[in-house]
Order: sequence, then structure tokens, then C-alpha cells
Amino acid sequence: MFEYLEGKITLVEPAYIVLDVHGIGYKLFSPRPLNYQVGQAAKVFVEQIFSDNLGMRLYGFASQADKRLFLKLLSVSGIGPKSALAIMAAENTASLAAAIEEGQVKYLTRFPGIGKKTASQIVLDLKGKLKDFAPQKTAKSSPALEDALLALLALGYTKREVDKLKPKLSQLPAMSADAYIKQGLALLLKK
Repeated sequence: MFEYLEGKITLVEPAYIVLDVHGIGYKLFSPRPLNYQVGQAAKVFVEQIFSDNLGMRLYGFASQADKRLFLKLLSVSGIGPKSALAIMAAENTASLAAAIEEGQVKYLTRFPGIGKKTASQIVLDLKGKLKDFAPQKTAKSSPALEDALLALLALGYTKREVDKLKPKLSQLPAMSADAYIKQGLALLLKK
């Protein structure tokens, strides 16, 4: 119904803000209400949600990206507006998106009300759908480096160990796959 509201912040509470728009005060539940200050002019992106137990509520976000992330979290079975706000309040958008993209279930369980089952569901439902929110990786790996990483996996090293090596190996000057494998083994054996 509404895309955004523009006005003046008249009240800041731990769970919500009140935005005065031409004499009408809109109560907007927000993931980070304490980022606003009373008297501040603000443009807040809003989402209206109706639920049986809470009635109609407006949720406000500092950016369209935050609003889109909120809606993506709501699409996950077991995540309601309160949980989505709690997740967003505790983490910045890029870190949260990166954790989901990397499948870090344990990391997601640290948010209030998120158990292992719900965290797994978040990863299952949203992995691959948050690339717009995750920081873009600028380092492009060479085919020789990719071959070396695959070879290390074939030698029995875990994906996690190999993934930790990739940034270190990609900083080295371009070399053959064999040379990358030797460098990778040297780094792995140092641990």
C-alpha cells in the first residue's frame, strides 16, 4: 500500500519510531529505531502487515534494501515480523546475507528465537537469493587456481579448509595448478 513515508521523527522507542507526516503520527516498528533522533527529518520505507494476533502494523526501514531483506526473511517458514526484525537488528545486511549464502547455520542460531531448525530453513529458502545484499567478491580466480583447489578437495581436505586457502592463494602471482597445490599444501601443513 505505502512505499515510503517522509516526515519528522517525533518519538524514538526501543522497538519503534513515530514519524509525523503532515500532522499524522505513524508508528513504525523498525529493526534499528535507535539510529533515528527526535526532530530528524526522515524518509522511511514501509511495509504494512496484517496478522491475526497483532492486527495491522507498519514496519519502517532506512533503505529499500533493508525492506527487501525483511520481506525475504518473512518468506521463510517459521519467521514472522518480530523474528525478522530481531535478526536485522542484530546484524548488518551484508554480514547477514554473507552468512546465509555461506550456509552458516550455527551463526544464524545466535539470533533471538532462531533455533537450528529455523536457521537451516533460512539457509535452505534464501541461499542464492541474497546476492544483491552480500558484499561482492572482486578477486577473480584463475582456472589453474580452481583446478588446484579441486585437487586439494580430492586429496581429502575439507571444503572449509580449502575455502580458507582460496584468498591466500589468489593473492599469489599467477602460476600453474601444480605450483598452487604445493603452496596450498605448505599452508595446510603449517597448521
